[in-house]
Amino acid sequence: MKPGLEVVFERYRGLICGKRIGLIVNPASVNRSFHHASDLFLASPDCHLVALFGPQHGISSTTQDNMIEWEGGRDERTGLPVFSLYGATRIPTEEMVRDVDALVCDLPDVGTRVYTFAATMANCMIAAQQFDIEMIVLDRPNPIGGEQIEGGLVEPGFESFVGMFPIPLRHGMTMGELALLFNEAFGIGCRLSVVPMEGWQRTMWYDQTDLPWIMPSPNMPTLDTATVYPGTVLVEGTLLSEGRGTTRPFELIGAPFIDPYRLVKELAEEKLPGVFFRPCFFAPTFQKHQGEVCGGVQIHVLDRQQFKPVITAVALLKAIYRLYPDHFAWQQPPYEYVYDRLPFDIIAGSDKLRQQIVADIPLAEIEASWQPDLTRFREMRSSYLLY
Repeated sequence: MKPGLEVVFERYRGLICGKRIGLIVNPASVNRSFHHASDLFLASPDCHLVALFGPQHGISSTTQDNMIEWEGGRDERTGLPVFSLYGATRIPTEEMVRDVDALVCDLPDVGTRVYTFAATMANCMIAAQQFDIEMIVLDRPNPIGGEQIEGGLVEPGFESFVGMFPIPLRHGMTMGELALLFNEAFGIGCRLSVVPMEGWQRTMWYDQTDLPWIMPSPNMPTLDTATVYPGTVLVEGTLLSEGRGTTRPFELIGAPFIDPYRLVKELAEEKLPGVFFRPCFFAPTFQKHQGEVCGGVQIHVLDRQQFKPVITAVALLKAIYRLYPDHFAWQQPPYEYVYDRLPFDIIAGSDKLRQQIVADIPLAEIEASWQPDLTRFREMRSSYLLY
């Protein structure tokens, strides 16, 4: 299969020919041969690359954590100006795009609404509309497939950089499809072109493509991480460790007060599909519980087609809250530039899920509560699917 980065040079050169390009990229913006988008655009004789823009974690993906900002400057290798979209501003300013005819976005996604690259793309679309320049999105695969959707939608009053629009945690769309949805259904209204992939199908996971896996961010090392992330990202909204500071972020979940064997016994009662919880101990080298031995579980996905990452993570949080009510705690603000709401609620998109966990509402009832909104979302998204 071919990502939009390859297709644009083969079939859509007219979109970039003769234009001054501002390229939105990170280290994962490569083709099948590991050639980076910036090098390909620099080598193209019929367009002029004038600036680079980078999302959260930096254009070199070196900043580890949430709300660690980075500054732009000048790229030593190419001499191009580099603008940070995760620092003083998260939306391109008029000065940044002064010499740009078209913003070209070639960012990966991991299929989860909380992953901020889609929000960066949306902010660039907003700037493109505001300053009357073109927006071109080079499409890439959703690494966890394009069929399953799961979780609650963002409700009014809970919008944020990890939830700009009412979409679920696992949305089952590609970046190009999200761009079309944002532009039309949610009213951005920029001059948008999406360069589609060739050979990708909705049933495909990333390891069924011939594209190399490049870490899209420092704590997304593997496809296994991306598989569990739509659910275990919720752990960021608690004082439990989500495995940052280990070699298995988002797969290892725990805290110093947890007896892993007791937790696994509790989780076994739920009979969750496609997953095995292995009791384990780990000691994070940074972030929450740094240097402390945590008891917990490693989430092993046995059948990724049956596995439901969001409800699985909810089951895990419910079990820990039920077993350790005097130790469990919610992370306090700020989180992704929101200072007046609990981070868990910002990640979940409302305060309902937190209330359901505290009230120990049965999993089936929690899952059922998402379905009316998911049905409406599935109908809306159908108009913007490219594959």
